[in-house]
Amino acid sequence: MPTPRAPEDPSPATLPGLEATEGPRRAAPRREAGYEIERELRAAGSTVIAGVDEVGRGAWAGPVVVCAAVTDLSAPPEPPGRGGRPVRLTDSKLLTRAHREAFAEALPGWLSCHAFGEAGAEEIDEVGMTEALRRAAERALASLPRRPDVVILDGAHDFLRGAWRVRCEVKADQRSVTVAAASVLAKVRRDRLMEAVGAGHPAYGFAENAGYPSPAHQRALAESGPTPHHRLSWSYLDDLPAWRHLRKHRDPLAPSGQMTLL
Repeated sequence: MPTPRAPEDPSPATLPGLEATEGPRRAAPRREAGYEIERELRAAGSTVIAGVDEVGRGAWAGPVVVCAAVTDLSAPPEPPGRGGRPVRLTDSKLLTRAHREAFAEALPGWLSCHAFGEAGAEEIDEVGMTEALRRAAERALASLPRRPDVVILDGAHDFLRGAWRVRCEVKADQRSVTVAAASVLAKVRRDRLMEAVGAGHPAYGFAENAGYPSPAHQRALAESGPTPHHRLSWSYLDDLPAWRHLRKHRDPLAPSGQMTLL
């Protein structure tokens, strides 16, 4: 796995500790999130540290949802798992649905604060996923009661583009408690939202697939076409002869939001 680079051309005001650390420990698999990254940032002078994670980026339907979470660096909750053994907080994808739900009940009362931001299918079609993700993250961060001194992002790319001091870390959702908490809360929030949406469109199986391309979802699309919750700029429509005329294309030379049907 390549080592993520620190943001280019950091300003003189950039706090020490924002640069992602080098070394093989970055690539080492970890299933239990810790506070190593947060403690480095705290030692460098940051007080309010927000972990940010998203869910829904690759779905065909529904919004992208971002959660921003702030902790006081205390030990996170450990709901009971099989045999009464505690479940450790980590990336939502490594937890069962039941464990995510248990954490979703426990985390809000334990976190110092958290907030959500969303960008729906229509906005994603208008501005593209990168910009929609940035907007959703901005909405989450702006909704926190205190502005973070630094934001930990999962991955190597700073999609916030300079609006916040950022520490990018690959697998941060497995290494950082604050990012893991954001990962779980974003996942549960979006799953519940898609379950509610799915009640009006039962054939698409949104309660089970959350808008991702499961066989049931693909069959329903082929038979009935996209719902108002589908992203019409996604290339899956090219493979649906009866519905490909609905595909939206953004003109790269036009202002944001100008769409065409080709």
